[in-house]
Amino acid sequence: MLQNTNLEGRVVLITGGAKRVGAAICRRLHAAGANLMVHYRASAADARALKSELAAQRAGSVALVQADLLKLDALSNLVKATVKEFGRLDALVNNASSFYPTPVGEVTEKAWDDLMGTNLKAPLFLAQAAARELRKSHGCIVNIIDIHAELPMKNHVVYTTAKGGLLALTRSLARELGPEVRVNGIAPGTILWPDDDTWKDEVSRQRIINQTALKRIGDPDDIAKAVEFLIAAAPYVTGQVIAVDGGRSVNL
Repeated sequence: MLQNTNLEGRVVLITGGAKRVGAAICRRLHAAGANLMVHYRASAADARALKSELAAQRAGSVALVQADLLKLDALSNLVKATVKEFGRLDALVNNASSFYPTPVGEVTEKAWDDLMGTNLKAPLFLAQAAARELRKSHGCIVNIIDIHAELPMKNHVVYTTAKGGLLALTRSLARELGPEVRVNGIAPGTILWPDDDTWKDEVSRQRIINQTALKRIGDPDDIAKAVEFLIAAAPYVTGQVIAVDGGRSVNL
C-alpha cells in the first residue's frame, strides 16, 4: 500500500478509469490521497468493483459517472457531476480511448467518428468544459497519448492521426490555459496487449518487445506513476509529452 499523501484533498476526474491503465491510474492517485470521479462508458461492473475496493480504504473518496464521450452534452455533465460531488476539480486525466486498425481502403466514416471522437474531440471539449474549475484551483490536465502519435503504426491511420492531434492539442492547450492551468501528456509504449486478437501470437509480441531498449513490456503502474508526477510533483512543467515506453521510441 502506497503511503504518499501529496494529493490529499485534491479532486481528479479520470475518463475510462474502470479498468486496465485507467484503473491503475485511479489506484495510484487514490493512494496518494486524491478523491476520484471515475468515468466509464460500458464497464459498469469493473467501475463498481473499483469503487468498492477504493472506498474500503477511504470512505466517500470515489464516485462514478457513466457517459458516452461521443455525446458533447455528456462532457460538461462530467465536470458538473464532479464539482457537485466533491466541490472542486483539480485535475483532469483524459485516458479513455478507442483503438483498432483502419487500413487505407477500409476506413469508414463510423470508424473515423469513433476514433477521432474518443481520442481527440472528447479531450478537447472536456478540457474546455473543465477549464473554469481548473483555473480556479490552478489545476492541470494530463492527456494519455501514444508513442505512435509521432511514429505511425501500419494499418492504424485514423488512430495514429487522432493521437497526433491529441499531441498537438496538449501543447496548444498549455499555451491557451496558462498560466493558471498546466497541460501535459504521456505517450505510452507497449503496456498491455489489446483485449482483441491484435498481436495475439507470441512471435508478433516478441518482435515488439525486441524493439524496446529494455526488452520487456511495461506495467500499467508505470503510466500511473508518470500521471502522479505530472499532477503532484511538476509545478513548472507544461506543454510536454513524456514517453513511457521502455525506450521503444528511440530504438525503432
